[in-house]
Amino acid sequence: MAGTISEFFGYRAADESLAARKMAADKRCPFLGSACTKLLGRTRTISGVCSIRQKKPGSPSVICCPNRMYAEDYKMLRIVARRAFHEELPLFAGRTAVEKAKALGGAIAVFGHGWGGELRLPKRDGVGSYFVDWVLARLDGDGSLVDFTAVEVQTIDTTGKYSDAQKALANGRSIVPDTVGLNWENVSKRIIPQIIYKGQVLQREELCKTGLYFVCPMPIYSRVIARLGGKEKIPAFPTQPAAIHFIAYDYAENLDAVEQGEIASLDVVEEHCTTVYKIQEAFSAVSLPEGNVYGDAIRRSLYGA
Repeated sequence: MAGTISEFFGYRAADESLAARKMAADKRCPFLGSACTKLLGRTRTISGVCSIRQKKPGSPSVICCPNRMYAEDYKMLRIVARRAFHEELPLFAGRTAVEKAKALGGAIAVFGHGWGGELRLPKRDGVGSYFVDWVLARLDGDGSLVDFTAVEVQTIDTTGKYSDAQKALANGRSIVPDTVGLNWENVSKRIIPQIIYKGQVLQREELCKTGLYFVCPMPIYSRVIARLGGKEKIPAFPTQPAAIHFIAYDYAENLDAVEQGEIASLDVVEEHCTTVYKIQEAFSAVSLPEGNVYGDAIRRSLYGA
């Protein structure tokens, strides 16, 4: 398996503009407004890789860095907040939101990724498996907590390596293939079980009236939905405490068509709301092969077809 780097320090790998070159030279993340935090394996050098594309013709660029999802000053969080609370409220970091809500007639307290500190949740068997990436808490004009919603953000994990491709971009803006692949196994082994568990935990929260928002690039969304047997296996339900909102958040336009010196914008390209119970049911419904497949394979190997 082989792939190439699609975006490097926020810009298309094929972008030769001064802006793209300067961002790479400074090793900065344009989405965080600070140094890139994505590191290369053993060397722990700054990576700058935002998305990957497999060499197979027609393969999409898949976002592999979570920080890429926070483009345009965390636009994704504002989109989720509007869907969850049905009103336009400003977002503030954690405890600072209390006084802001009193001054502005309401606000949203944000916890996660340096915004509001870590929520002190109990651990399960010594592991913080309750944690979600983001909690958005709605406060009224008195600064009182009204309700909250939770957001889980998932990008693709990679296999193989892209260190040679990264060096070629860093040293001469050249695009070369490497052994990097996309780890789709995590969809079944890790992502879906986590959605089920966290959705069940949130369903028991009196103030969480909207369930869990699961935000990911379109290729991951498509793979998760397919693994669950398609939308017919996880039918649409209205928002409720047991809801799981799948949101495909991806490139708003063809990445290859983005102008030199411009950063591709992201937006909601598809969404589907179901319940944690339907997901659990679909995930457990395994399609089995015909009987005796092992025996038949052994006989073919021993005695021929």
